[in-house]
Amino acid sequence: MGKDVIIACDFPGGRECLEFLDKFKGRRPYIKIGMELYYATGPDFVRELKSRGYSIFLDLKLHDIPNTVRRASTVLGRLGVDMLNVHAAGGSAMMAAALLGIAEAGSDTRIIAVTQLTSISPEVLKGELLIDQPLDMVVQQYAKNAKAAGLAGVVCSPLEAEVVHAACGVDFLTVTPGVRFAGTDAGDQIRITTPARAKQLGSDYIVVGRPITSAADPTAAYDRCTGEFIG
Repeated sequence: MGKDVIIACDFPGGRECLEFLDKFKGRRPYIKIGMELYYATGPDFVRELKSRGYSIFLDLKLHDIPNTVRRASTVLGRLGVDMLNVHAAGGSAMMAAALLGIAEAGSDTRIIAVTQLTSISPEVLKGELLIDQPLDMVVQQYAKNAKAAGLAGVVCSPLEAEVVHAACGVDFLTVTPGVRFAGTDAGDQIRITTPARAKQLGSDYIVVGRPITSAADPTAAYDRCTGEFIG
């Protein structure tokens, strides 16, 4: 299982996304399409990017009753994306329903589960969500639930990649946002680290947005990120 850097293409529209990708001059980095871009452009834009040869993580964080998630996964599975995510907080039955939907689509899309957003702090976990367990143990338990449901991996902070692999094995994917270059602004994320540290902690994929997309030279920032993470 190889490591890779996924660029979070959080753009307001398709034109801005394509203008950004054109900077890579024929290269095809792994990309993430999140809610903003998907809601602006819809499934046809995903199909266009797949036709151009991009690997795509469709980051829509499905979270609903199992039947609704199954039906949504069937529709999204037909897009041929490489990864799709659900919220682990939806429970095991919901996660299993997502897999069923993918199977009904005849797709090989990998389903992964969001454990806790990287914007969540221990204080928010306890004070607002009323979860008294340590954050890394909550993430680990959600990962165990995802594995038991048959999912391919989870989304977590790089800081939790070690406990996830310890509980679920090295073949269970850790897809980790919350990655910034040393000395740069953390933005709205709290549980963060650098690409080099994410590598040391065992992340399989890192998801990097603004440090690349807002850089003066995005391709140089991407190359720096891959150099630090993959080597």
